[in-house]
Amino acid sequence: MTKTIFVLNGPNLNLLGTREPDQYGKTTLADIETMARETARELGYAVEFRQSNHEGVLVDWIQEAGTTAAGLVINPAAYTHTSVALHDAIRALAIPAVEIHLSNVHAREAFRAHSYVSPVADGVICGFGAHSYTLGIRALVSKL
Repeated sequence: MTKTIFVLNGPNLNLLGTREPDQYGKTTLADIETMARETARELGYAVEFRQSNHEGVLVDWIQEAGTTAAGLVINPAAYTHTSVALHDAIRALAIPAVEIHLSNVHAREAFRAHSYVSPVADGVICGFGAHSYTLGIRALVSKL
């Protein structure tokens, strides 16, 4: 079995640290990547960490994870609420997947409470800021 976890990030997450810091904090995506790698290493795993603003690229990476990774942690960002394509790609996986969000999506605008990803994820973690990633990795490893 591979010892790699894919951590995928959706649109606008490349702007973390500067985009709406009151909502998303001042931690950058590079900072989160460092945290994710450290957490995974503690648990005996490596991380393949990627971000794209393009839905099709995320679908390609999800499919790649399905053939090369032990599991998937994904922050689909805005695609959470719109993407049947991500839903279908995750549904086709034979590996566990954890959906994560920096903010508590249920305490925000009503449209953010609906997720196309949640029904096909093994679990969902939201509202813990950058620590949602480390919690997601730990939860995923508990499923492996």
